[in-house]
Amino acid sequence: MASSRSPVCYADAARWYCLIFLVLLVVLGSFTDENSLNKKMNHTAGQACDEIYVVGEGETLHTISDKCGDAFIVEENPHIHDPDDVFPGLVIKITPSRNSRS
Repeated sequence: MASSRSPVCYADAARWYCLIFLVLLVVLGSFTDENSLNKKMNHTAGQACDEIYVVGEGETLHTISDKCGDAFIVEENPHIHDPDDVFPGLVIKITPSRNSRS
């Protein structure tokens, strides 16, 4: 009588393939720049702010306004109910004025 593989063996094999795939995905993802999303969305020295800005550690709406040249951040972002309640990771819309510093 020919032996056939039980469904449990196929499930175990599928589990191992999924585990290997996830490990490879994590390893390959670790080679990317750690803060690449933050760097793409936030400006660096000497460049204008992008339209979408992610608040960083220690930033306030005042410092972001000075940095990006947008004095109307609260008015353009209805999800900000309290200007003092800004936290790292908060996504805001920036519309720099034409007279902003370059």
